[in-house]
Amino acid sequence: MPQLEHFTTSVDAPVDTSVDSVVSRLRALDECLPARDGIAVFNRVYLAVTEAVDRSVDAGRFADARAAITLDVRFAERYLAAVDTVANGRRPPACWRPLFQLRRHPGVRPLQFALSGINAHIGHDLALAVVDACRTLDCEPAELEDEFDRVGDLLASLEERIREDLMPGPDLFQIADPLTHLLGSWSLERAREATWTAARALWALRGLPDVAEEFTERLDAAVGLAGRMLLTPLPD
Repeated sequence: MPQLEHFTTSVDAPVDTSVDSVVSRLRALDECLPARDGIAVFNRVYLAVTEAVDRSVDAGRFADARAAITLDVRFAERYLAAVDTVANGRRPPACWRPLFQLRRHPGVRPLQFALSGINAHIGHDLALAVVDACRTLDCEPAELEDEFDRVGDLLASLEERIREDLMPGPDLFQIADPLTHLLGSWSLERAREATWTAARALWALRGLPDVAEEFTERLDAAVGLAGRMLLTPLPD
């Protein structure tokens, strides 16, 4: 995937705890991908969410800014690591594979790309990011629940706009019917609830690494299956 090769250096840069740094890396990825590419479609959505988090941090809307920044950066690192994996010719986590495999499929609509990426990032990456952040901050998941909810609220506020912006217009009504039916089977709110449960379970299993690894693999596979269904090609 030559369009991603130029981004590898940015992903491999030393990790810092700046949301601004994450925004810069997402913008760099946006610049190296064609607009219609499925990864580019999701990346634009995620960039908008991350910029909203950055503005909220700057405006003091998070009670614990350090916790919010840590969670947001650890969250972004999971997605950027998946991009880096593909750029280096390796397989990404199962939750991301459908989007990377079908990112150029002409029968997949932009809204499907966007929601498949959100599904992978919320359903799998966010649960692991909560655990990562708890380890970094030496805290329990309950202490990050407010930050988790705030980030989820920002995503939810963008989801309706995403659907409106990317849903085919009246001239494509023959597409809109099956697309509406397909995407109506996925809910951001249910995904958020399941992710919080998964994060708490993974934290509770941290003393049982074999069980935690199996749980993570099954979560990855299940989220990947949902993502693949969201990317079902539709007729013109």
